[in-house]
Amino acid sequence: MDFKDYYKTLGLERGASEDEVRKAYRKLARKYHPDVSKEPDADQRMREVNEANDVLRDKDKRAAYDQLADHVARGGSPDGGFKPPPNWDEGFEFHRGPNQGPADHADFSEFFSSVFGAAERREAERRNYRARGEDHHAAIEIALEDALNGAEREITLRSQELAADGRPEFKTRTLAVKIPPGVHPGQYIRLAGQGMPGHGGEPAGDLYLEVRIAPHKLYRVEDRDLYMTLPITPTEGALGAQVKVPTPGGGVVEVTVPRNARNGLKLRLKERGLPGKPPGNLYLLLEIALPPADTDAARQAYEQLAQAAPFDPRRHLGV
Repeated sequence: MDFKDYYKTLGLERGASEDEVRKAYRKLARKYHPDVSKEPDADQRMREVNEANDVLRDKDKRAAYDQLADHVARGGSPDGGFKPPPNWDEGFEFHRGPNQGPADHADFSEFFSSVFGAAERREAERRNYRARGEDHHAAIEIALEDALNGAEREITLRSQELAADGRPEFKTRTLAVKIPPGVHPGQYIRLAGQGMPGHGGEPAGDLYLEVRIAPHKLYRVEDRDLYMTLPITPTEGALGAQVKVPTPGGGVVEVTVPRNARNGLKLRLKERGLPGKPPGNLYLLLEIALPPADTDAARQAYEQLAQAAPFDPRRHLGV
């Protein structure tokens, strides 16, 4: 099979404009149309002219054809015959008009059918394909208060959809989302029918929103549990104390710090985390905060403490 030079068929240069392609086709059609032409090979020449025009008038086919022509010019067919390289049509979409099916390849050459025929058949199959639309996934970040109490929010998403001509395009849309109480990080909120449109009259897919919770000034979220760092003084840690703690629901509770409490000790407030079945817990991580030694009285107090309660926190290091 030989490579066909469609520009030569229409008597054009490689960079010919769309208007030049149109004029050249009309001129040759008047010359070789079987109804009016007296040329002995008019029927065959008209087929060749139609084939060249079909490719060069379509910008996608023409771009793909030019790419093939460059491949041949670089020695892409060393044996003298032409064979399209693998995946040559990747990135191109070939289609007929809105009321046309695939081209009648019986009227075209072996070269045309081998190059463009499979691509047109794939496009026709896509148009006749029936299937439910694909599901889409996106992320949504919410405040901790929304996860605790539930909320209704509007979100804006940018997604790829198919235009009327079958080509993909990006569209922006705004959706109302109902956030249920107790939703936690990694959980999905499903919006039915908000995914990709279906094919052949089938229903659209769904949109799944992965929940992320924005950082909070007091609480850290893990699944349904909440964690909070609770600062205490050395005295409270050593002697024990009752201290007040804010809760995620907005109230205040008193908790007991046990005697000899260590830095990092974890206290649990049962079912004070995110709501659910079962509810999460609130964990308090104790952090001993040292008073600054910025006055004579404070420094004297530290010196008296060192004498009254000698303590070496590095003795396990063996130095």
